[in-house]
Amino acid sequence: MNGHTPSSEGSDRQRHETLFFPSKNNDKEISGGRAVYGALRDNQTTRRWILRGGGSVVVALVTGLLTSEWRIGVTFGILTLIGLVVYSSRRESEIPRWRKPSAAQRKTEAQLKVMKQLGYRVLHARVVPGGNGQIDHFVVGRRGAFAIDSESWDKRLPLRNKLEKLYHGRFSKNERIDEALEEAKRAEELISKELGREIRVRASLAIYGPGMPWDSHRLRGVDIITGTKVRKWLRSGRDRLTDTEIEDIYQAAQKVLIPRH
Repeated sequence: MNGHTPSSEGSDRQRHETLFFPSKNNDKEISGGRAVYGALRDNQTTRRWILRGGGSVVVALVTGLLTSEWRIGVTFGILTLIGLVVYSSRRESEIPRWRKPSAAQRKTEAQLKVMKQLGYRVLHARVVPGGNGQIDHFVVGRRGAFAIDSESWDKRLPLRNKLEKLYHGRFSKNERIDEALEEAKRAEELISKELGREIRVRASLAIYGPGMPWDSHRLRGVDIITGTKVRKWLRSGRDRLTDTEIEDIYQAAQKVLIPRH
């Protein structure tokens, strides 16, 4: 009677609901949203490079005008670009912002970026099902599989090992060590079950702040590492994994270790 067919009424209602209730979008719209998000990320990357390049050109021009030597200006421009790239690479984190990585986690992540270029595979901020905490960094490479937790402790308090107990000043850190071991053991069980064969996951704490008389020291089944020596410690593993084994363990870890949201 009013000129609308049932299908057009449903279409109008759907448009109105979509306008006022965006959460009712269908799966295609969600996929489209992800595509838009990916495009925005690409745009952000392009924007960062434009800013870096623009800043470098400005430095080159100003330096060239001040010194009357275009070669000096170009040199300063290139050095500025390199400096900006290095600075931003250290600041940028693979851990999504909503997970709020700590300063210690970012420092360890920066070291692991170098290891990734050597064939190591890395996962960050993974919750262990059935456990109480998370693994800050799961790493697998030719020397084995590793679970690393990054800690920033007060540098004014000494760190010492007394009768197989770790003390930070007068405070015992054994509970934190036991948590790291439990997380690694649980991850080991889950990944082994997923693969259908036994693997080993080496537990560790990378500590930033207090000075330590060692680069790494095994205590209560956990390696206590000087935070700045993570790369050196990773090379000390005794396992010898093939590229296929590395990839298999990495894929299994992605399945069983849940990303922290």
